[in-house]
Amino acid sequence: PRTITSWILTHPDHLTSEESLELEQARAACPELDAAVSHVRSFATMMRDLRGDRLPDWISHVHDDDLPHLQRFADGLTYDLEAVTAGLSLPWNSGQAEGQNTRVKLLKRRGYGRANFDLLRKLILLRD
Repeated sequence: PRTITSWILTHPDHLTSEESLELEQARAACPELDAAVSHVRSFATMMRDLRGDRLPDWISHVHDDDLPHLQRFADGLTYDLEAVTAGLSLPWNSGQAEGQNTRVKLLKRRGYGRANFDLLRKLILLRD
């Protein structure tokens, strides 16, 4: 199961021919797996191409199939559909802010017990 999961989550262009063949055989043997792979890949395409406008249709297609785990995931997305759609549509993300938070926490840890606020402030403002 883990191997097949990794094949599903890997971009098809990055699979070896042997892995692609084995995944296709598994998909042919199990219609539910085939549907799940289609939904996962279409969601990945939506994320990669910033096409959040397709999210309601994707959720509808997921509900058309008998895939309870994927349906629960889709239901979770509907709780804050506007935010999820924006996250899938806009080129901005919180990566830069999270990186700065991590850097500040590292600086605080490095000076734990020795550094006062003024030194910490200088370290943050005068980047390494």
